Amino acid sequence: MNPVPRRPIPFALDRSTRDDIALFLAEAALAAGPAVMEEYERGCDVRSKEDGSPVTSADHRAEAIICEHLARMAPSPPICAEESTAAGTPIRAVGRFLLVDPLDGTREFLAHNGEFTINVALIEGGAPIAGAVYAPAIERLWIGGDAAFVCEAPVGEGLPDIEKWQRIRARRATESLIALVSRSHADPQSESFLKRLPVREARDAGSSLKFCLIAEGLGDVYPRFAPTMEWDTAAGDAVLRAAGGVVLDPDGRALAYGKVDRGLRNGHFVAWGDATAAEKFGYC
Repeated sequence: MNPVPRRPIPFALDRSTRDDIALFLAEAALAAGPAVMEEYERGCDVRSKEDGSPVTSADHRAEAIICEHLARMAPSPPICAEESTAAGTPIRAVGRFLLVDPLDGTREFLAHNGEFTINVALIEGGAPIAGAVYAPAIERLWIGGDAAFVCEAPVGEGLPDIEKWQRIRARRATESLIALVSRSHADPQSESFLKRLPVREARDAGSSLKFCLIAEGLGDVYPRFAPTMEWDTAAGDAVLRAAGGVVLDPDGRALAYGKVDRGLRNGHFVAWGDATAAEKFGYC
């Protein structure tokens, strides 16, 4: 990955590498960090959406900032953002499009445990080809393009200098696995799945941090049989894929994006750090 200065206006998407795109997406996530942390520290308005999930003023502020930044892309792909979609904006998710979750892990945000993220991803041909995951409370940023990287990213300081980035790779699975499980969305099917594996330790984590921890080699498997949306998973999926991992559906295929007929709802999936582990442990 080469040093990349602040992206010009407009950002020339078709002439950029996947790493350049991931850095541009990271800038969008970083731009939303100060607003999210302002709401986090002072307490914010919260209400329930139609599906019963919470939404806060931080979600709305972050989404507006991110979408304004992403509008600098040329050509400008459609943006599928969680809160605007919930408000009735039609879904345009064919070919190349952007997925935005302005505050993934709202329950963690409200619990003040720091395990929430800002997620931005570019989808092309049904796959996340670039993504950025920013955890502002712990000031840590992950990107996935051609390769995967992590760095410390203090809130309000913008994109870190290139020498501060560390390349990451997922690890090979052994007969002693570390599982990542959802802190706020545990489900019996996921628990049952893990009982069939040689899991020596299960670690709770919120939001898309689970994908990123596996991408860093700090875990091996993350099953999710409870409902998720595409914007919940796309950025973390991009990071994990760039680190050598894989996210598979029950048929053993890479998790697909652009499921307009399902309202961008994901089915069951399992994230693996080792792409060969699914077959090794009988998942597919």
